[in-house]
Amino acid sequence: MRDSRETFVNHAFVAGSPVGHSRSPLIHRHWLNAFGLAGDYSKLEISPDDFPAFMETLHNGTSGFCGGNITIPHKETACRLSDRPDELCLELGAANTLWFEGGEIQATNTDGFGFAANLDQQAPGWDKQETAVVLGAGGASRAIIQAVRDRGFKSIRVVNRTLDKARELADRFGEKVSAHPLEALGEVITGAGLFINTTSLGMKGASAPQIDFSPLSAGAIVTDIVYVPLLTPFLQQAEKQGFKTVDGLGMLLHQAAPGFEKWFGKQPVVDAELRQIIIDDMDRHG
Repeated sequence: MRDSRETFVNHAFVAGSPVGHSRSPLIHRHWLNAFGLAGDYSKLEISPDDFPAFMETLHNGTSGFCGGNITIPHKETACRLSDRPDELCLELGAANTLWFEGGEIQATNTDGFGFAANLDQQAPGWDKQETAVVLGAGGASRAIIQAVRDRGFKSIRVVNRTLDKARELADRFGEKVSAHPLEALGEVITGAGLFINTTSLGMKGASAPQIDFSPLSAGAIVTDIVYVPLLTPFLQQAEKQGFKTVDGLGMLLHQAAPGFEKWFGKQPVVDAELRQIIIDDMDRHG
């Protein structure tokens, strides 16, 4: 292992399989340019079989990277193989951001930070609500449940087609989290102040069921982690019913910021210019 962070070049990465769709290079190269920093950010297509060997190159200092992002399907392995995963990582069992400190690979998960920061920016005061409904119990829901719980929500109701998966999350994240079957959605959303879709329903033109959001509390917010399209079927339905909505693009942008600061030593800003860069790329490539 190398002795200090300063010995690494200013070159970060995103590693996954597949990784070709990732827009992380657009985000980080924009910030590098904005700060006038020499550096780069690359996509690395790495298979599950090859990922442990890649982690070893990070450990022994032969990779040439100052750190990077980890995406599907390597987040769990990255958490396990890093030297110092933080408490967020350990509770989630997954890491999405790695950097070097004291000659060791540090790891965290910024997905929950990105989710919360997006709502902070787009719907200030969202965390003054008491009850949240989370649709879906897949991998994407974990960091969101963690973030909502840590912001002080008293009740987080996880609704999923497979009840056992929702129960697993309730067991993992504590007494504030409860599990409910999909058939109970109409009852579960009654009085809730925040509704979050963490499933892929409605992504890239896929169908999504109709939801009656009217039982939500007055002033409730509906958000979706899907950002292609920006205005998902769930958000369209909620807007027509008079509710404030927040799209999922900001989560992608905000989750990238902590890593950039760790690797390049500057605190980046998520602003309208960056958002438009990603929207333009979505328009070109879907």
